Amino acid sequence: MKNTITIEIELNDNKIPKEITWIGQDGKEQVAKGMLLSFLDRTTKDTMKLDLWTEDLQIGEMDQLMYYTLRSLADTYINATGNKDLAEQMQQFAHHFGLATELFTENS
Repeated sequence: MKNTITIEIELNDNKIPKEITWIGQDGKEQVAKGMLLSFLDRTTKDTMKLDLWTEDLQIGEMDQLMYYTLRSLADTYINATGNKDLAEQMQQFAHHFGLATELFTENS
């Protein structure tokens, strides 16, 4: 069994992403303003990354993308390794990041 995810990047005249669309297995087209994609090379063990964001992405939206990515990475890490202590530290940093970027306050 195989699954395919198709990612299409429309560029402006300066080769800056104008629109990012992707289609998953369900066939529904989704529009995104930013994406982070990483692969761990099987042979070299090096990480190959593709980080893109559209020309109209606002700083606050990048803050949100990074905050939710950090939280998700902590979840992924604990699911893959079972290392609760380090995953909790990652979650604490994500919380700190959310406060520092004013995505939320301590009282909200």
